[in-house]
Formats: sequence, C-alpha cells, structure tokens
Amino acid sequence: MADGALNTPLGQTAPARDRLPLVDPFGRSIRYLRVSVTDRCDFRCVYCMAEEMTFLPKAQVLSLEELERLCAAFIQTGVRKLRLTGGEPLVRRGIMDLVRRLGRHLDTGALDELTLTTNGSQLTKYADELRAAGVRRVNVSLDTLDPDRFQAITRWGKLAPVLEGIRAAKEAGLHVKVNCVALRGVNDGEVHDLVAWCGREGHDLTFIEVMPLGDMDGGDTGGDGGQGGSVRADQYWPLSLLRAELAKRWTLTDLPVSTGGPARYAQVAETGGRIGFITPMTHNFCESCNRVRLTCTGMLYMCLGQEDAADLRAVMRAAPGNDATLLAAIKDAIARKPKGHDFIIDRRQKTPAVARHMSVTGG
Repeated sequence: MADGALNTPLGQTAPARDRLPLVDPFGRSIRYLRVSVTDRCDFRCVYCMAEEMTFLPKAQVLSLEELERLCAAFIQTGVRKLRLTGGEPLVRRGIMDLVRRLGRHLDTGALDELTLTTNGSQLTKYADELRAAGVRRVNVSLDTLDPDRFQAITRWGKLAPVLEGIRAAKEAGLHVKVNCVALRGVNDGEVHDLVAWCGREGHDLTFIEVMPLGDMDGGDTGGDGGQGGSVRADQYWPLSLLRAELAKRWTLTDLPVSTGGPARYAQVAETGGRIGFITPMTHNFCESCNRVRLTCTGMLYMCLGQEDAADLRAVMRAAPGNDATLLAAIKDAIARKPKGHDFIIDRRQKTPAVARHMSVTGG
C-alpha cells in the first residue's frame, strides 16, 4: 500500500475542542465506534458463526483506505474511542497498516483510545506492533481453560497458541481483558477457575450473556460438560445466577467505574482483580449506549439488536471526494438510533432475535 494512500481530507480532523459529538434522539452522545475490519476468522465459535460459513467477496468488503476514511469521518463527528473487531481482525491482510494510520489520531489528541477485540491466535505475532502503534489494551475472547472444551467451542481453535498470545500481549505492555461467554452446561463449571487464573495473571475478566443472533444451533460443544447438538436457548445462563455462584467463593464489591463499554464491574477482594458483567438479556445497558457499529461492508448498525442500518459504502463510493455527503449520511443515521434492542431468548421457537451472525457486526 502506498504511503499516501490513506491520506484523505477527513484525515485532517479539527482540534478536539471543536468537535462536538453527535447526539441521538434520546440524548446519548455517540463517542464510541466499533469497526469490523473483516468477516473472516480462523475459529468457528459456536455462538458466533456457523461451521460452514460463506464469506463475502472482496468487492463487497471495504478496502483499508475506505475503512480509514470512515473512521476519520467518525472522529470528525466527535467519536473518541475506536475498537477494531472481526471476525478476527488480525487475520485481515495489511491490518497493521490500518492500525498505524489510526494510531496517528492518538498522537494528535483527536482520539482517546484505539483498541481491539481478538481471539488471541495472532497476538504472538502482532503484540509488539500493536503497542508501538498506540494500542494499550486488548480484549481476548476466552471461554474455557480446558483444551478439549476450547476446541469444541471454537471448532477450529487450539488453546495453547491463544495462551501464548495472551502472554505475548502482557509482555508487550498491553493490558488484557478476557471476555468469557457464559454457556450453561458448557463452561459453567469453570467460572471459579477463570476468576482465579485471571487474578494470578493480572487480567480483568468479563462474563457475557449469550445473545440470540444468527443460527441458534449451538453445535456439539463436546467435552465433559458439553451438550451435543444443544441450541443456544438452552445454553443461556443469566449472569445473576453466575454471580450468585461466584459469591460462594469470592467477595465481590461493585465498582462505580466504566471503560466506555456496557460492562458493570466488581472488585474481587481475594485476587484484587476486576470482573465485568455484560447482561444484554437480564439487565440491558441501552440507556447509556454511546456506541455504533460499522461492518466490513460499510453498513452502520446503530443498535446490535436491531436490523436497521445505513449503507455508508454506497455513499462513499458514489461520491468518493465528497466529505460533506458522507458526514451528512452519518448524522442522518445517528438520528435513527433506537432507544434499545429487542433481544429475547425464545425457548419455544428457538429462533434468533436477529438473523445475522455475531461475526457480521463484530459483537
């Protein structure tokens, strides 16, 4: 990629004090953009993808230049935090070129944080480069410490390279937060082990309720705690019950802190670590939602749990030099941001609340 390929007028953002955030119809300032840079992944996690996926043709996927241009546009509108997601973001060819370009907005003060969510498989290769580009923390999806169960949940993944990647991230100076999807009958017997391990390693841990997106077939999660062929509705484990289980061993104290995301945090007295709880089903966080999601095809979803989206790729490609048109399209989309999602686990119908797979919007 040519050195100047990503230099666009939108890359020259106004000083931070001059950029007021966009405000949605419910008074929420949009400060946080999650960007899926690819729909591809080297895993096939049962709650995220079907085992046999049909991926997008290259022509439909935004180029790295287009992704940078859209991110710059959102920074221009007052976004202060960018999170790169996938699929698995680090399998995208040339991804570090994009990360370095976006990192320049940290240098100018236009951006407060650049981070990413990863499955950890590529961190051994990229941890040092991520740190050099300005990334200071990463979220790593890790649902089990059991190698056999890990392979069953991810279908294609191996645990050892992920643990090596987490170690590499720590050694590079990246703060690691482990994201664990709570799955009844699958990893519910491991929650204490995960808390203890994260405490020893100095990682934050966040538990996430499984969400009804995409194919409801959970696949064969195998292992000694698995339920072959179980559906996601049967794997749903309310975090109120998970927290009650944790309270049998750990002393949890609620913390009045936020990292800009949906988690509610508690301190673990015995380890000194933090545990987050993301509860889209039992206690949604819509009232404080300050984020929108951009897919690798340029579709902007104003809510993870709704189907309404704005096609920014079409706007950008129809008028590649028209910054005002692109910014106006973003503004119009934010004006449609709904009050909240309609997630519900339907055990009778066993159908998803939203048809698209989690990997489409990057979680």
